[in-house]
Amino acid sequence: GEVMATISALLAFSAIKNNDKVGLLIFTSEVELFIPPQKGRKHVLRVIRELLYFEPKNRGTNLSVAFGHIVKIMNRRSVVIAISDFQDTQFEKSLRLLKQRHDVLAINVGDIREEELPPAGFIELEDAETGESILVDSGDRTFRAAFAKRVQRENEALEKAFKKISVDYVRIRIEENYK
Repeated sequence: GEVMATISALLAFSAIKNNDKVGLLIFTSEVELFIPPQKGRKHVLRVIRELLYFEPKNRGTNLSVAFGHIVKIMNRRSVVIAISDFQDTQFEKSLRLLKQRHDVLAINVGDIREEELPPAGFIELEDAETGESILVDSGDRTFRAAFAKRVQRENEALEKAFKKISVDYVRIRIEENYK
């Protein structure tokens, strides 16, 4: 959340310098907030305020809903920067439609701790998307290796999907001590 807001704020401030319009779409399992693109410092400061203080009502990630919303309401060709953890499936069709109408950049932001489990014994893992939690033995070398392999496969599949649709893709991993 905090890193995504920081990246978004930096992009919004650079838009002021270029005199570009900036809009914002915040989504979870549904569209939570949409601010139509406008120019100006006052508007960008409103966008940044929403980024910092908005409290979503739902959980989860539904990229198809977000991409579909943009396709429906944005008629003028724009640059769409999708900043997400991309913890969703089956969004390729909606991304392809979005890409046909807009220039798209995908920024995948994730926590390094979600990819590499330390050998700390039994730990409880919570799925941020669903709220479900399970108890796992992170001390088990076989489990850690299988976990890392699954994460690697998911990352490769995501990268392949973006490449197939010709969407520019950036992957950012956050260390634990980000401030």
